[in-house]
Amino acid sequence: MQRHIAIHWFRQDLRLADNPALTQAATHTHVLPIYILDDNHAGDYALGGASRWWLYYSLLSLRDSLNGHLSIYQGDPLEVLLDITRRLPISAVYWNRCYAPWQRQRDTQIKQRLKDTGIAASSKNGSLLWEPWTIQKKDNTPYKVFTPFYQKGCLQSPPPRTPVTKPDNMRCLRDEQALADIPADHLLPTIRWDAQLEPHWRIGEEAAQQRLQTFMAEGLAYYKEQRNFPARPAVSRLSPYLRFGEISPNQLWYVVQSRESDPHIAHFCSELGWREFSYSQLYHNPDLPTKNLQAKFDAFPWVENQKWLRAWQRGLTGIPMVDAGMRELWQTGYMHNRVRMVVGSFLVKNLRLHWQHGARWFWNTLVDADLANNSASWQWIAGCGADAVPYFRIFNPVTQGQKFDPDGRYIRCFIPEIAHLPDHYLFSPWQAPEQILRDAAVKLGDTYPVPIIDLKQSREAALAAFQSLTHSSA
Repeated sequence: MQRHIAIHWFRQDLRLADNPALTQAATHTHVLPIYILDDNHAGDYALGGASRWWLYYSLLSLRDSLNGHLSIYQGDPLEVLLDITRRLPISAVYWNRCYAPWQRQRDTQIKQRLKDTGIAASSKNGSLLWEPWTIQKKDNTPYKVFTPFYQKGCLQSPPPRTPVTKPDNMRCLRDEQALADIPADHLLPTIRWDAQLEPHWRIGEEAAQQRLQTFMAEGLAYYKEQRNFPARPAVSRLSPYLRFGEISPNQLWYVVQSRESDPHIAHFCSELGWREFSYSQLYHNPDLPTKNLQAKFDAFPWVENQKWLRAWQRGLTGIPMVDAGMRELWQTGYMHNRVRMVVGSFLVKNLRLHWQHGARWFWNTLVDADLANNSASWQWIAGCGADAVPYFRIFNPVTQGQKFDPDGRYIRCFIPEIAHLPDHYLFSPWQAPEQILRDAAVKLGDTYPVPIIDLKQSREAALAAFQSLTHSSA
C-alpha cells in the first residue's frame, strides 16, 4: 500500500497561517488534520473550565477554516495515532511542540513509537520566538533574571523566524471513524455559566487577526503609558489567542515591528519576552507549578482560611480594587494584568494564602490559562520565583485603584452596588461617613462587604512572617 497522507496533529496551534508543522504536512499529497482531546496525561493540569469553553469554539472555527476537514478524537494520543496509521496510508505525522513536562514526555514516546512502525514523525516550533534551550548564559545555565534573559539572551540571538503564509492548495481529508462532532458534553459546562463569557469574545484565527488590527489601530500608540489602566483600551487582549495558537508570537512580533520604531513597540515586544521567560522557567524547572523556585519559601508560614479564599474568589473581600478584578475574571474569563498583580499580592501577602490557591483558581477561570505563564507569574508575585518582586513589596489595593482607575470606571463597571460613592471613597468605602454611604445606597455588611481584613495590620503581619523566614534561613 503506497502511503501518501500526512497527519497534522493540531494542539496549541489552532490556525492555518504561520503553522510550521502544517506547512510541512502540506507538502504531501494529502493532509489529515486532527485534534485529540487528551486528559489522560495532563493529571492536575487538564484544561480548566474557561479554557475548555474557549477550546470548543476555537475548534469550531478551525473546522470551518478547513471546510469541515478536521477529525476529532478523544483518548490517548499514542493509541489514536497508531490506530489511524494502521487503517490509513499515513506516511508522516507532524506537530508543533508543546512545553509542559507531561507533554514533552508524552511526545517523546509517541515520536519513537511512530518511527519504530516506519512512520516519519517530526515536530516544529510554532509557539515561541526562541526555544527554551537556545537562550542560556555563556556557562550554559539558564537565566534567572528577566532583563539579561531578554537583552543578552533573546535580542542577541538570531531573530525569530519570519511568519509563513497559509499553505496553498492544501488537499485535506477527514477520517470517517473520527468523532461525529466536537464533544460539547466534554468541553462545555453542564450548568451554562459560560453564557456570560460569550459577549466579551470572538474566538478563532480570524478573530485573533481582527483583535490584532484593533490593537494596532487603538492601543499600541498608548501602550507604554496606559497599559496599566484597566479601563482604557491600551492592552492587546491577545493572550487567549496566543494560548491556543490562533495567532503566533512571530506574527505579533513582526506586525508590531513593521510600524515606525517607538518606545511602545519595544515595550510590547518585551512583554512577549516575559512570555518567553516563563517558558524558559518551566522548561528548566519542570516542577515550577508546584515547587518554590526559592527554597527558603518552603518554610513560609502560610495561612489556611477557606472563608477568606472563597471571599477572594467571589470578589467579596470588601476591597473594591480586588473585588473588581475577581469579578472581571468571573464575568469575562479575563483580568487586566495590572489588576492580576493587585489581586495576587492581596491573596499571598495580605491574606497570606498559598500562591497555589491563586494559581489553581486562575487555571480554572482564565480563558488564557497557560501553565508556564500562570506558574511563573504566581511565583513572581509571591516572591518565591525567578526575578520575583520582593516579598516586602506589597501592593496597596487602595492606592493602586486611585492611581490606575482614577475616575473609578473599572470599579463601577464590576461593582455596581457602590457605583454612586464619590471617587474619594470609592476605593475604601469603610472610610466613608455614614451619610455618604446612605446617600450612595451602600450599607456595609449588607449591600457590600465590610473588609475581611485590615490592610495595614495584614501588611505588617506579612512583613513579620517574611522576616521570620529570613531569620530562620540565616
